[in-house]
Amino acid sequence: YSMIDDLSFLLNSLPPYNGTASFGNVALPSIVPVVSGVPPSPACGPGIASPCTVFAPQGVQPNAKTPAVNEWNFTVERQLNTQTSFSLAYVGSFGYHGLISIDPNSIPARICSNPRGCVAGGVGSVRSRVPEGASYIPVGSRPNPYLSGGFFWYTEGNSSYNALQTNVTRRLTHHLEFRANYTWSKNLDINSALTGAQATNEAQMVLNRNNLSADWGPSALNAEHQASLSAHYELPFGRGNILGGWQLNGIATLLSGFPVTPQVGSNRSGDGDTRNPDRPSYNPAFTGPIVEGNPNQWFNPDAFVLPAAGTYGNVGRGVLTGPGLAELDVSLFKNVALTERVHLQIRSEFFNALNHPNFATPNTIVFSGTQVSSTAGLITSTATTSRQIQFGMKLIF
Repeated sequence: YSMIDDLSFLLNSLPPYNGTASFGNVALPSIVPVVSGVPPSPACGPGIASPCTVFAPQGVQPNAKTPAVNEWNFTVERQLNTQTSFSLAYVGSFGYHGLISIDPNSIPARICSNPRGCVAGGVGSVRSRVPEGASYIPVGSRPNPYLSGGFFWYTEGNSSYNALQTNVTRRLTHHLEFRANYTWSKNLDINSALTGAQATNEAQMVLNRNNLSADWGPSALNAEHQASLSAHYELPFGRGNILGGWQLNGIATLLSGFPVTPQVGSNRSGDGDTRNPDRPSYNPAFTGPIVEGNPNQWFNPDAFVLPAAGTYGNVGRGVLTGPGLAELDVSLFKNVALTERVHLQIRSEFFNALNHPNFATPNTIVFSGTQVSSTAGLITSTATTSRQIQFGMKLIF
């Protein structure tokens, strides 16, 4: 079980003491500068004359439940010889009542029951007509028209993790020791990025608060394949004299890419949840691979189209895979015995020794307005640094 704490992020913006206000089509000089001691206009509501303040509500589900995770594992270990052991494990877990980010003041979707179709568009300025039986956002205002989009944490999230884990360990023998491991896993949840700063590869809000299953997919931190190898080798020459004491070390790390969720870049559905730039739909006329693997355009934006105004796109969460990671760190140590209890270690360390570029998350926004964005899929940074070399000395006593 997990305590529901650290909630100040969403509880420090509550009116009337510290409310977050939302302004639209208002001249900036009319609201700044803020003068100390002068209260803002009263909160908008029934019978409140203009000007009034439209607050952006934030908070936590009032009847929040305790988040919990069930965990299980099964491991088989085998000694291969006197120096080497091997383990094979299945590890799983299932979490429930996890925190997810929801806008409770967004317009809920409906199913069109009119044989002649229904007008969709929500609070947006663009309209479309959907056929009978289709899900759509009806034209209208938010459930509470006196408030803007909300940002709340609800304890309605589920998560699951299943993994095959292998490990080989060799103890120091004949100057060599190493450890190698590999994990094949799948991490699923409904919402990973509770705030926009936590993950750039998906939106921070669930798409449809009344259909959480539409967001069930790969977690933002899911890496399907993970492997690492660490080794330590004591060079055999010069043992017992000034030429000896050399030690070579290495760590190799390999990870497959994190999931990437394409986003429209605007509230195309018109449900009012402006923190969640809706997902697009697949282009039925597109053929070929969607992920191209080029840092200038990691995925092909032509694979997607804008959904009809007032509707959600059919692209799922985490459907694309971002860049993987491969890095080799190497170090060379020289140990010098100064006295029986004091040793000097001279160190040279090479991080990302092969200078391999590990790219960060591509730009997930596919459209700029109604046109394909020129930066869709563009990668502008790396996840690791270029080759770094450092030298140092350590006195061990």
